[in-house]
Amino acid sequence: MTTTLLLARHGQTVWHAENRYAGVSDIALTDTGRDQAEALGRWTAAHPVDAIVTSPLSRAVATADPACRALSLTPHREPDLRECDFGVLEGRTLAEFAAEDPTAAGAFRADPVAHPFPDAEDPLAAAGRGTAALRRVAAAHPGERVLVVAHNTLLRLVLCRLLSIPPAEYRRVFPRLENAAVSEVRIDGETASLLSLNVPCEP
Repeated sequence: MTTTLLLARHGQTVWHAENRYAGVSDIALTDTGRDQAEALGRWTAAHPVDAIVTSPLSRAVATADPACRALSLTPHREPDLRECDFGVLEGRTLAEFAAEDPTAAGAFRADPVAHPFPDAEDPLAAAGRGTAALRRVAAAHPGERVLVVAHNTLLRLVLCRLLSIPPAEYRRVFPRLENAAVSEVRIDGETASLLSLNVPCEP
């Protein structure tokens, strides 16, 4: 039976406003991020879901909170939907890293899976845990609609895995998931289909 997953990246944080990698660092939302979360809540009220699942990181939980309140739903926190650990890039920008180590930064840009940042999580392992988590969610909610609030890099890697796209292409094929925008994926057994990408919650 087909399950519809509505994937949303969390709202803006202080670090993301400056294009800094947050990863597993637990960074709070900005005022803009909280406004984006409220917009997602209004969108969800107009497009109801049966369940809400979030990453355990506070920026994802806070982004999902208005939707939970709108529909009187209790969110399920899924540890395997946490963002990738970016190692030495946590709290830094890619430009700062490139100024320090242009060779490593160039290798990352050429193939971010074969050449992740030093001390970072293996991107293939992250893709595996995230994909398994979404498949568990789909299996637990057959025929239902589920809002999933998680993270930019993890969700892009998972989309590649679900859609049989080489994970090394995630930065090219999916340059960015917008904050609190919705991407619709349908999962039917082993088959996954992408119906929409980066749909804004409000004009």
